[in-house]
Amino acid sequence: MADICGEPALARILARLRRCERLDDVVVATTDSPEDDPIAAWASAAGVATYRGSENDVLNRVVEAHRDMTSDVIVEVCGDTPLLDPQVIDMAVDTFFANDCDVVSNTCRLSFPQGVDAQVFRFTDLATVERSIDDPAVREHVSLYFYENPQRFRLYHLMAPPCWRGARYRFQLDYREDLEFITAVYRELLPGHGPLFSTGDVLALLARQPALAAINRHCEEKPVR
Repeated sequence: MADICGEPALARILARLRRCERLDDVVVATTDSPEDDPIAAWASAAGVATYRGSENDVLNRVVEAHRDMTSDVIVEVCGDTPLLDPQVIDMAVDTFFANDCDVVSNTCRLSFPQGVDAQVFRFTDLATVERSIDDPAVREHVSLYFYENPQRFRLYHLMAPPCWRGARYRFQLDYREDLEFITAVYRELLPGHGPLFSTGDVLALLARQPALAAINRHCEEKPVR
């Protein structure tokens, strides 16, 4: 719910998801903790479906959310990605249906900026993992089992075209410095591009103003294990 130039981060994400041409619907999978009541209230006001489940068992929460939605194919998006790109998500969905694979992802072999994420897989595959795997790391990190078992799941690693390459950049929201960086990007690009500026627009901005990228350059991803 962090404010980004007058809108909560989730509103920024939802606006971008609603621009995707290859998504049928969106569901917010949040927890049943009272601390997340504001998320549920926001989702209701925004007209987006919500499922509330276990705070610790994220895998079960996501599976049950999509069971409620009768999803066939899931596009997993985390709530810390207010700079995701609808074109990248549409590309990932098209790639999934055009290839004989189980998972399409750009998060394992980074070529896009971190936080311009797209992960696509079948509901049935995720539900099978949920029923059979008790590993705490898998229960917390929804799609982790796919990546750790390439002999079982056929992975298609989506690589960025030159205009979207920027693996050294961090576009996701985990630290205070990330929020400062993302807010600065929105502040710079909103006047000329509106709220749905592209990954290419952000990369062009960073080329013009490299000091912006230094704001959160020192922030690092925490290992999943």
